Amino acid sequence: MAVEGGMKCVKFLVFIFNSIFWLCGLALTVVGILVQVSFHKTLIIRDVSASAAPIVIIVIGLVIFFIAFFGCCGAWKENYCMVTTFAVCLSLIIIVEIAAVIVGYVFRNKLATVVEDSLGDMISGYKNGTAEFKKSLDKLQTDMKCCGMNSSSDWRSFGNDGNSVPDSCCLTPVANCGVGAMTDAAKVYQKGCHDALVDFLKKNIQWVIIAAIVIAFLQLLGIVFSCMLMRGIRSGYEVM
Repeated sequence: MAVEGGMKCVKFLVFIFNSIFWLCGLALTVVGILVQVSFHKTLIIRDVSASAAPIVIIVIGLVIFFIAFFGCCGAWKENYCMVTTFAVCLSLIIIVEIAAVIVGYVFRNKLATVVEDSLGDMISGYKNGTAEFKKSLDKLQTDMKCCGMNSSSDWRSFGNDGNSVPDSCCLTPVANCGVGAMTDAAKVYQKGCHDALVDFLKKNIQWVIIAAIVIAFLQLLGIVFSCMLMRGIRSGYEVM
């Protein structure tokens, strides 16, 4: 009875962990979609490689979502093949996640280059861009409290006087507040958006890494409990 009771506990632990994985997969998918939308609304990314991270997050989230559902069914029905498949797939996901972390670490320095190229294109095309294009850059400068790529001086060709910036650069954005105020720190942000955006992205990446470590730890526990359940099922114990 002790062994049977222990296996019952393992069965429900596997089910609970899979429920958590299911929620984690759903959360990762939502986060990936939000990051992708944010990249293309807040900052118009020209470099296709910049979309790789959110796309990978979305794919991993969807895979975890479906595998966790598969694992829940296997644990509840006490199906050896389904639980085994779940454990193998979960192991493969951990390997992929480790590879993704390594790739992200190797290419971490490219983040600044991608941001610089994208901001440079946005500033140079601001005057002749569409209303949505202008709105994207204005929102970026307002939200990040910055002006230009490296400083407000990047807008020297914005006005005919060579001393004006978009109103979104102003500390208090109102109509024509940026006219003749390029170097006026009391009216216009002097910090460039490049450093502000890179700092913002790096800060959020750190939280993503922490979340990934927590999820990986839960996945390892899930594999351990799945293997215990597989052993119990194969040994013929009743784990109802």
